[in-house]
Amino acid sequence: MTSLPAAMSRPPASVLVVEDEPGLAEVLSENLVEEGYEVTVAGDGQEALATWRRQAPDLVVLDVMLPNLDGFEVCRVRRAEGDATLVLFLSARGETDDRIAGLQAGADDYLTKPFHLHEFLLRVRALLKRSQPAAAQRLAFGGHVVDFRTWTARLADGSEVQLSERELGILRVLAERAGEVVSRDEIMDSVWGDDTFPSSRTIDNFIVRLRRHFEPDTDAPVHIHTVWGVGYRFTPEASPAVTSPQPGAAAGEEQS
Repeated sequence: MTSLPAAMSRPPASVLVVEDEPGLAEVLSENLVEEGYEVTVAGDGQEALATWRRQAPDLVVLDVMLPNLDGFEVCRVRRAEGDATLVLFLSARGETDDRIAGLQAGADDYLTKPFHLHEFLLRVRALLKRSQPAAAQRLAFGGHVVDFRTWTARLADGSEVQLSERELGILRVLAERAGEVVSRDEIMDSVWGDDTFPSSRTIDNFIVRLRRHFEPDTDAPVHIHTVWGVGYRFTPEASPAVTSPQPGAAAGEEQS
């Protein structure tokens, strides 16, 4: 499948730092932010699990010795739940058996404390470089973040919504050609494929749903515009419609 445009498909990679030493957590977080990453910090195992499930980060930097639930167990739980997020373990336990235990728990890399900050940042960069195809599964626009892996969207107001397969498909097709007009026929071919083709009205109704999720005002959309008689155009940077309302629109379709 064609990759999403880089400017939209790859918002800053998100890193969850799980570290119970406040000083170290602050140093790691500040330096990751300086490198351009989006960072969240958790201070114990239970908080780490909850945050990891809620935010679906691109990378988890996971201390081994944690209150409530150790890092190995946190990782085992998420792997058992089917999560494949990259994990970099940090631990003062650097013996071979400890490293093996970390890898068996599901780690992608293991760094022994104390470590050089530069080495840490290089390892983070290398891991995230490996995950670039996964990073292309995220779309950010208008304060919203859509995760195509989990079929969820975190909206600008902080709420989260579950999207349907068709909603995601239409949004992906429009985002891959941001700024261009995408015809209804092209949407049908890309999203429905060899399945029974829907009517134009069906596509219009899905557009209505997407606007309810992502437009501040569904009567005056700034991201998903109608191009009358042709199809739709996606604008990641909010912009009012430049086309004029036309008569004869399908019932339920916004006039923009």
